[in-house]
Amino acid sequence: MLLQGKVAIITGAASARGIGRATAATFARHGAHVVILDLDEAAARDAAASLGEGHLGLAANVADQAQVNKAIAQVIERYGRIDVLVNSAGHGPKGDILEISDDDWHLGMDVYLMNVIRPSRLVAPVMAGQGGGTILNISTFAVFEPDPMFPTSGVFRAGLAGFTKLFADAYAGDNIRINNVLPGFIDSLPEKDDRRERIPMGRYGRAEEVAGLVSYLASDAAAYVTGQNIRIDGGH
Repeated sequence: MLLQGKVAIITGAASARGIGRATAATFARHGAHVVILDLDEAAARDAAASLGEGHLGLAANVADQAQVNKAIAQVIERYGRIDVLVNSAGHGPKGDILEISDDDWHLGMDVYLMNVIRPSRLVAPVMAGQGGGTILNISTFAVFEPDPMFPTSGVFRAGLAGFTKLFADAYAGDNIRINNVLPGFIDSLPEKDDRRERIPMGRYGRAEEVAGLVSYLASDAAAYVTGQNIRIDGGH
């Protein structure tokens, strides 16, 4: 029970498939009170209910600071604390790097960078006041070796790596940790032969395997780990 009694917010976890939902299920098994934030309130509530008693589903668009403010306030009102924030929402625009529009670049920044900054600026004071906490960001294996298939992801998640280091240094004294998890090709994505052939382990990863790493990093067992970018990609 790595996370017994901890209150954990997970964004983008209402989908039946994906790392967010797998993380929510794993956290619940490890004893956490899970709060699922998603654009679809009904889906968020259903996902929370599927985890059993003591969990919460809320509507929030992480691109809208007012909605994030409201959701965080609701979590504090119900549980009185926030121990873990997992940022896992969204997929940004793709395309040829010089043909992506200004609007799509701005959307990519919202999806891959501001989705972390907006809730982090709210939970950090809460965590500092209660003696600590941890933030985990689901990023990508392509942070430092960008993949042309995912240009906005590569650009803004490289920025996220910079933000993570700055945040880690600023809040380490408050016992607040922040780390990025860098998945490779995971089974929540369509499986393609050419992608699988690039993976030394010869298979896509499972969302549950990523959730296991996230759970460890969220727990007190990882109390000395902060400011890191940790790959989980089958050797890719």
